[in-house]
Amino acid sequence: MKFVIVMLLMFSTTVYSADAHFVQVGEFKLEYKIAGVGPEVVLLEAGAGGGMADWQPVFLSLSKLAKVIRYSRVGDGKSSQIKRHFTSMDYANFAAELLNQLAIQAPVIYMAHSYGGSIARDFASAYPSKVKALLLLDPSSEHDVDILRAINLEQGNKEIAQIKLDDMAQGMSNNYLDFWSKRPLPDYPQIKDMPVTVIASVKKIAKPANLFFTDRGRAMWGELWQKWALDFPQGRAVLTDKSGHFVQFDEPELVATELGLLLEKLRANELSSSPGHRSQS
Repeated sequence: MKFVIVMLLMFSTTVYSADAHFVQVGEFKLEYKIAGVGPEVVLLEAGAGGGMADWQPVFLSLSKLAKVIRYSRVGDGKSSQIKRHFTSMDYANFAAELLNQLAIQAPVIYMAHSYGGSIARDFASAYPSKVKALLLLDPSSEHDVDILRAINLEQGNKEIAQIKLDDMAQGMSNNYLDFWSKRPLPDYPQIKDMPVTVIASVKKIAKPANLFFTDRGRAMWGELWQKWALDFPQGRAVLTDKSGHFVQFDEPELVATELGLLLEKLRANELSSSPGHRSQS
């Protein structure tokens, strides 16, 4: 058994250390990696400031289930570095062109973390023929600040102001202004009826840094995403108290399990809609 484990670790290291490829998308070069085979394609979208390395804990396991693409957005990882503001819709447009450049014709399963969830929602609304399912990991929400204000308006406003200052102190990223604009993002039915799964962290924090991470804040966060997901006819919400914000690092097996369930649902949908199946029913 020890030999098997050592060999698996060696194989895993080989996969992760493989050189990234680059593709020209507009005026920029984007780094990407592809692994796995099969008819289904999964596109991985990282959170704010995160490149494709954010998917390292799950890349190998996911590639055993489907063909998986991870990449770094403009300004992240080894992709073209810039000083320019991008919105989630801008990034969604780049993701669509990335798929075109990689000759991905089939609609993808869009898996996104944090701010990537905003990009995925814009993508699903703008490019309905290019996506057939969403799997969002503790995605960002335009309503997160509402939670702080609902718990304590005065304290919440002070904490929101401080969080903005802390973000600016770390350097304004390409998406900084877009994240704080809190503009409405597409919901159902702006996003077509498709399988949608949201994994939201409701893990309790011993010493919460602000109201958002208090027990009540965690509960409200879970309720927000549960309601959002279940508004979709094929929606599913998974609330986890074992993961923090980076679910793919804390519970990689949960992410792989939920992708597997999503694939099963998609295959069942395709089977039920096939001409042969309809004629027998």
